[in-house]
Amino acid sequence: MTEKFTNLPQVRDRIDELDEQIQNLINERAKCAQAVAEIKIASGDGEADFYRPEREAQVLRSVIERNQGPLSGEEMARLFREIMSACLALEQPMRIAFLGPEGTYTHDAALKHFGHSVKTAPHATIDEVFRDVEAGLSHYGVVPIENSTEGVVNHTLDMFFNSPLQISGEVDLRIHHCLLGSDADLSKINTVYAHQQALAQCREWLDENLKGVARVAVNSNAKAAKITAEEEGAAAIASSTAAELYGLSVIECNIEDEPDNTTRFLIVGRQSPPASGKDKTSLLLSTSNRPGGLNRLLKPLSDAQISMTRIESRPSRRAMWEYVFFIDIEGHKEDDKVATALQTLADESSALKVLGSYPVAVL
Repeated sequence: MTEKFTNLPQVRDRIDELDEQIQNLINERAKCAQAVAEIKIASGDGEADFYRPEREAQVLRSVIERNQGPLSGEEMARLFREIMSACLALEQPMRIAFLGPEGTYTHDAALKHFGHSVKTAPHATIDEVFRDVEAGLSHYGVVPIENSTEGVVNHTLDMFFNSPLQISGEVDLRIHHCLLGSDADLSKINTVYAHQQALAQCREWLDENLKGVARVAVNSNAKAAKITAEEEGAAAIASSTAAELYGLSVIECNIEDEPDNTTRFLIVGRQSPPASGKDKTSLLLSTSNRPGGLNRLLKPLSDAQISMTRIESRPSRRAMWEYVFFIDIEGHKEDDKVATALQTLADESSALKVLGSYPVAVL
């Protein structure tokens, strides 16, 4: 029901009433979360999964579907993500490993997926993220897998050869590069620091606005922000989160050359979630080096009318000119037609490893 107001005090009084109702409802939801934890603990399951990726995906999809505005469905889902994050922290405080340092886009992806009520643990390399989760020190890890302009992150793919970890989720993050610094005067900048990919993705803007200024590649945009905070005449290409962390000003934002620049991240954990209703399955496949080998691998998917959304090849490291294929398909491994196709693939391929079935990114 749309209310009509005639003056500001009336509107503000109504806002105060709504704020109180919202606060009470959030606390009521939090009590329900605590009850869930108590029931799981009472069941005697010491390994109970308090975080359920498929359940969260279903909740967020429902939020978007029933939303009637004026807030967008995506904005409303972000608010609910934070509510769920805070409620989950009452059940089980989670530790999330990510490719650091703090202020990187991987850090942003971790917070976008899990909310701000988790403890994040930065690591210097992708290997360290995997080892942290494998050892049980963190519940999940977040690693980059591909960028819409720069392509696949091969190091992440290679980790799946021997790791027991499963993919339990994905995050799509629109990458907005910002120019950060202590002084907004572009004429005073003599050096721009950034990761080499960020420098490449902002080449046109830099050529037009900072022509002749030295560009120095460092191992992360967060590192660039840290250097900029300590060096006169320096600027960094990084996220607005990095600006907050390192006390810098955002001189210019959205300086990337491609406005749709997006990076996909994977959530890795020790188990694969049940079906959520809209899922994706990632596979590692290999076949002998013979004519038509790849076609024989893909035929079971085609016969079952299963859509393949991505395929990448990597050297197998076992024999010269032997390759493995990383494939993403629509559907969950427990779906009937997917399960049947996987059985056929197991017979046709020289090796098959299901890397995980997980909800398609909601936001």
